[in-house]
Amino acid sequence: MVNWIKNNTLLFLILTTVIMLFINLGVLQTNIMEARNIISAREMVDQGNWIFTTLNGLPRYEKPPLPTWITAVFGFFFGFENIFWLRIPVVLITLLLVYFFYKIAFQLNLSKQQVVNSSLILITSFYVFFAGRDNNWDMYTHSFMLVSIFFLIKQFQSSKFNPLDFIIAFFFIGCSIMSKGPVSLYALFLPFLLAYFFTYSKKIKRNISVTLLTLIAGCIIGFAWILYVRFFDAEHFLAASKKEISSWQNHNTRPFYYYWSFFTQSGLWTIPALVSLIYPYLKNKVSNKKAYKFTWLWTIFSVVLLSLIPEKKSRYLLPVLIPLALNTGFYIEFLRLEYKNLKSKAEINFTNFVFGLYAIISFSIAVGVFIYTKNHLVDYLIWSIPFALISIYLGIIIIKGLQQKSFDSIFYPSIILMCTFVIFGFPLSKVTFSEELYVPISSIKKLEKQYKIETFETDGFVPEIVLDYGKPIPTLSENGKISLPKTNQFGLLANKSDSVFIVKNLNKYSIKKIGEVNLNHSSKNQKNYNDRIQKDYFLVQLK
Repeated sequence: MVNWIKNNTLLFLILTTVIMLFINLGVLQTNIMEARNIISAREMVDQGNWIFTTLNGLPRYEKPPLPTWITAVFGFFFGFENIFWLRIPVVLITLLLVYFFYKIAFQLNLSKQQVVNSSLILITSFYVFFAGRDNNWDMYTHSFMLVSIFFLIKQFQSSKFNPLDFIIAFFFIGCSIMSKGPVSLYALFLPFLLAYFFTYSKKIKRNISVTLLTLIAGCIIGFAWILYVRFFDAEHFLAASKKEISSWQNHNTRPFYYYWSFFTQSGLWTIPALVSLIYPYLKNKVSNKKAYKFTWLWTIFSVVLLSLIPEKKSRYLLPVLIPLALNTGFYIEFLRLEYKNLKSKAEINFTNFVFGLYAIISFSIAVGVFIYTKNHLVDYLIWSIPFALISIYLGIIIIKGLQQKSFDSIFYPSIILMCTFVIFGFPLSKVTFSEELYVPISSIKKLEKQYKIETFETDGFVPEIVLDYGKPIPTLSENGKISLPKTNQFGLLANKSDSVFIVKNLNKYSIKKIGEVNLNHSSKNQKNYNDRIQKDYFLVQLK
């Protein structure tokens, strides 16, 4: 197996990428961010809101529309009911990320083996492949920016100005801005520029000129939609802008050091990633010192700049994981070439400890999978048995690799372990599903027919419920303005947090609970229970 991979590394990268992104794509539940994107895409197709984008029928300008446009095209052809097809756009965009990551690594004059291994680290990094299976805005903006970075590097390294490279570079900067505003310009592009100019000072004046031209042209494309909406729907655009600025300053505010454990987001590669960041240790052990300095600085600058923003979430670390994968690749390449020749006992013991953990993880999976499925063992044997057997097999290969000092026999089985997790582990997530509380939106539609009523929500809505409903659910309040139905009775989705709104605005109505919606596939005592996606359904009648 390992010999075949060594002789077919590029094919192995392609197979790994396909497995990590396509297999069991529709298994995991939709989250709030993905639901928002899909709802807006559905309203583009159903209501024609392609420029003045909406969410649940209300103006939604917090995010630019390019990812939603792409999702809408897939929804138009494949429908908005099948989550697998609605996630294909983000999978394709992640393939774009991996491809241009691969190309950038070659532009840095790294060996083919290191390029492939770094790409394998990228696609098997925890948050990269999870973001690549979740159709929200993050992967789009950073993938498009990486395309631009590749063509900008080509310009930097060329003795001539290439108009085609320039056009592609600024076009994809525009696409990145049209995906999530200037987020990637700040979190990925600016750190790249700082790292590149600190490392490669040759032709710096020319490169700065090319960069400025590219940025200006890219911003003209990227901000065109924002300026258009600002001009033709200023009221709603300014309200959305204030909301976003408030979020940056006041929501999820964390201390400066919150991101200092960023390397843990690479999952399996946490310890190798951390070692690769110890610059004094590794700088004299790599063959391409300049490239290593560049990827190290790119990673550090990205983390520092993100740390300056008060609002912090773990998913915002996605742009950091891109240069971090390149940086980790240097440590992996050092071990690949020098593992057999290590003389320091400390290095030998540490390396054996780190990659011995992978063997322990493999054996633990084999045992843990049966403990995890113990109450549903018969139902999940088709997944549990192959998962356990392959994990044991991979653990044995890793141990033999440690004994024989064959680093390839440690590294590649670790990659296969991640693939095995996606193939056989993802379906096991349904073990925790409990239909005890689950009540789909179809129950509300039956009540609508029974009572001949239309459904409303209070002053807020749950995107997952709206997505399941299939069309917008009107709200009784928009930007503080109350608008009650003119009918004598209607249906109302509400929860405990809406009680103040109900008492204040519906005192002329009698209210009776007649049903509920609960999209939880778990019981209340489970960690993944989410009270937000549960609402009671009331019959509201004029007294």
